[in-house]
Amino acid sequence: MAANALTRLSSSSTLWPHLKILTFSAPRSANYNPVFAMANATTTKVAPAVIVGGGRVGRALQEMGNGQDLLVKRGEPVPLDFDGPVLVCTRNDDLEAVLEATPQSRWNDLVFFQNGMLEPWLESKGIGDADQVLAYFAVSKLGEPPVDGKTDTNPEGLTAAYGKWASAVAARLHAGGLSCKVLDKEAFQKQMLEKLIWIAAFMLVGARHPGATVGAVEKDYRSEVASLIAELASAAAAEKGITFEPAMEDRLCAYSRAVAHFPTAAKEFKWRNGWFYSLTEKAIAEGKPDPCPLHTAWLKELKIV
Repeated sequence: MAANALTRLSSSSTLWPHLKILTFSAPRSANYNPVFAMANATTTKVAPAVIVGGGRVGRALQEMGNGQDLLVKRGEPVPLDFDGPVLVCTRNDDLEAVLEATPQSRWNDLVFFQNGMLEPWLESKGIGDADQVLAYFAVSKLGEPPVDGKTDTNPEGLTAAYGKWASAVAARLHAGGLSCKVLDKEAFQKQMLEKLIWIAAFMLVGARHPGATVGAVEKDYRSEVASLIAELASAAAAEKGITFEPAMEDRLCAYSRAVAHFPTAAKEFKWRNGWFYSLTEKAIAEGKPDPCPLHTAWLKELKIV
């Protein structure tokens, strides 16, 4: 938001929106020290990687490496004989093409930096346990150093990685002066869903108020977004059989203050709000009440469904 970055949240995106919140263009933070980052990169062992995607996030990850990475642009094949992780930093809609360009024997080395709900797509490809990263840092434009998405409720940072290459990803981000924690599957899934709730709620409320930034939603339409967060969190918890940590609204609003100038737009429906609407469709088909009535009403109000 992972995301975004949350890593998009933008489309190169990468709550949470890396989106491209990666993909959020957060204000330059005093936490980032380019001199420290350069020095740290020379002393931290960073595993060479194939980086798929030459946009803001992909280039930033390459800068954190030791010069031995291989950058693969969209449409180019992923090599079979390059050991190490394959960091996928493309738009969500390009994932199908990335998978087709990757030898199947290397699918277990893929690390997905995208925002949104990837689980159904990953499971449909037989890689439901694939490595993922929730990228809570922003790259405002190509070549600029990334800015960590630390908040007043989570000053330690929110970026998280899961899977086979999680420690290698964390080492790379640490070398770039960014935070990153390694989580197990259950903890990662909870944070992934929180990031999804963030982008689905804030972008939809913002779309109801044309021109509203993420910060305006948090400040001027707090009651609307709070109601939607509670509804989506309840639906997600019931669907996945999990219990979220307390004070989710506070955490998501704190992240919004950190990326207050970012614009809002209800887009990438399949990867964001679409998952919650699928819960609505399933419940209605089974003759049950809509678990997300407010969400459904606002999607219809905006003629998204």
